[in-house]
Amino acid sequence: MATTGGLRAQKSAMTRAALTDAALELFLERGYANVTVAQIAERALVSVATLFKYVPDGKPAIIFDDGTERRDAIVRAIRTREPGMTILEALRTFFAGRGPFDASLEPDLERQLGLILATPELRDFQRQLWMRCEAPLVAAIAEETGRSPADVSVRALARFVLAVPDIAGMDADPRASLDVVIDQLAVGWSDDW
Repeated sequence: MATTGGLRAQKSAMTRAALTDAALELFLERGYANVTVAQIAERALVSVATLFKYVPDGKPAIIFDDGTERRDAIVRAIRTREPGMTILEALRTFFAGRGPFDASLEPDLERQLGLILATPELRDFQRQLWMRCEAPLVAAIAEETGRSPADVSVRALARFVLAVPDIAGMDADPRASLDVVIDQLAVGWSDDW
């Protein structure tokens, strides 16, 4: 029984990876707007129905994961920060190692990031994925500061922080822009209020 579940999960992961790879190849070859869901399914050797089973959010979601990793990682960055490190410093460190802020991206990830940044539909979907992290981020900030999740300052900080990739990621020097945004947020935020 455990073997079947393991095999099923393995097959699902392989199908999802095939869809992501096919979509990325086609988007890079032809441009996002010139690729259909049917073409992606054909390239991945699955039906359109199977594609939507794995990617219910449709075409813009195909090259992204479901957002679970980013949600878990941003919350973990706050909860496992070093003693004395502020929440904003932990978030600065977290973002510095991701996407446009990471100067050491592998070439495949760099190409994917370039595609995302150059494609409004993909940028919009990425923004949605970040915003899906809002409730868990609010909960983590509230827990770490002893404040209520209903506290407007907690909710505002979470919302502003989740906008950082979109605000700073498109700049000529995203890492410097990340620092500017976090420094600005630090002016109005204290973990100790």
